[in-house]
Amino acid sequence: MLTIFFSGLLLLLFILALRAKVAFYRSSSVEAAASPFSRALAELVALAGGIYLSLVLLVSFLKISLPETIAIGGLLVDPLAVAALVIALVQPLVLGLWPWLKGR
Repeated sequence: MLTIFFSGLLLLLFILALRAKVAFYRSSSVEAAASPFSRALAELVALAGGIYLSLVLLVSFLKISLPETIAIGGLLVDPLAVAALVIALVQPLVLGLWPWLKGR
């Protein structure tokens, strides 16, 4: 019951925030410039989404049997989504360390 309440609250907040943003952009004639944080977040989400789609296609093609959900700290999550998110989060760190590792 509590999970449904929080999910509904999250959905309501998302809808309200989206409507407020749309109203702001419609009333404003100023073109918004993307901040480095927003660009990085958008790139991270896009990268994780691409990795997730690739993993889904790979698992489907190879007919690998995976559980639909796994429990992480009381949350039930898709294992491929978690793997995609972890890979997307580790990728910039590896790219930052790559020149140092290559020079050894």
